[in-house]
Amino acid sequence: MSTVQATPDVSTGRTFPFYRFSGSHRQIGEQFGEACRDLIHRHRDKVLTRLGEKNGYSADEVLDKAMGYRPFVLQYAPFFDDEIQGMAAAAGLTLPEAYLLQLRAEAATPIVGDETDECTTFAVQPEATANGVGLVGQNADLPAFYGEISITAEIRADDQPAVLMVLPAGQVSYIGINDRGLGVFANFVTCEGWRKGFPRYFLSRLALTESTVDGAIDRVRSVRRASSRNLIMLDANGTAADLETTPTRDGRLEPDNGLLAHSNHYVHESLLDEERSPAKNVANSRVRLQQMRDLLAANRGQLDADRMQSIMRDRTCYPDTLCRMPGDDPDSDTITFASVIAEPSEGRMWVAVGPPNENPYVPLEFSA
Repeated sequence: MSTVQATPDVSTGRTFPFYRFSGSHRQIGEQFGEACRDLIHRHRDKVLTRLGEKNGYSADEVLDKAMGYRPFVLQYAPFFDDEIQGMAAAAGLTLPEAYLLQLRAEAATPIVGDETDECTTFAVQPEATANGVGLVGQNADLPAFYGEISITAEIRADDQPAVLMVLPAGQVSYIGINDRGLGVFANFVTCEGWRKGFPRYFLSRLALTESTVDGAIDRVRSVRRASSRNLIMLDANGTAADLETTPTRDGRLEPDNGLLAHSNHYVHESLLDEERSPAKNVANSRVRLQQMRDLLAANRGQLDADRMQSIMRDRTCYPDTLCRMPGDDPDSDTITFASVIAEPSEGRMWVAVGPPNENPYVPLEFSA
């Protein structure tokens, strides 16, 4: 059975529910499905509705499409399939429905423009912080309803490092850290050439089966990727890197003076020709990236979790803000639905329900 741990007391604002799942991967999936059944059903219904309204797909079409990715999950990381099967059985979903929750973007291809404009990430090496503890995290930007259906969880599989993650209900991988000191966060980047392969959301937790940034990058490079994804990483050795990917290519970005940031457009010189995000979204992404870089540089040497909370709440470059609120873009329902600041070497994250300027950051740590 899953164990529910209430989040620490806060005076105001909302927090995500916190769960611990442990055992075999099948058991972890069953615990997830049982504990979050109602939220998982809401997630499924929202995804099917959006794919119908925005892309014109019928439920049968997208569910059939979702199962086309399963052979690659079974080939490269069958533990995900065990968890998805367990989650589906316990939550009362069909297996195609459970798979659909793992690959919203792949099922939506061709991508709708406003959904390519998601997330601002950062990494700070220990030498650039106030206390010698490296930081990594992101403002996670998705349709606003994700703030209502997401959770935080500690997942302790029998055969892998434990992970702390923010997860939309029913999704077995999103963003977080492991208990070996590695943190992995992610952004949407848009290119052509999407194909059947290993889904992008799984890349972050696949990387978290490793202990180092270099090992994580090797692991990501070892699979046939279905789609594009940007991953920003920091390990307990203080190594930080950003990996921009397409289905077939990638480019590694290194920190500058101990600082690294990313948003939603390709930056690596070798991948600039891959950019396919709409011009409006690229312009928004460039403003957010520059603002994050400027704020990190201005606070270099003073950065810690508290200082990062102020940065993640920044709205000074409105309407292209780091902290995104309903109505900032009248043509999109994307907001910062969650904000995460992590100290992977310490096994600690601070998580706020978004927008983070309206809710508290709650500390989460691994159990003993």
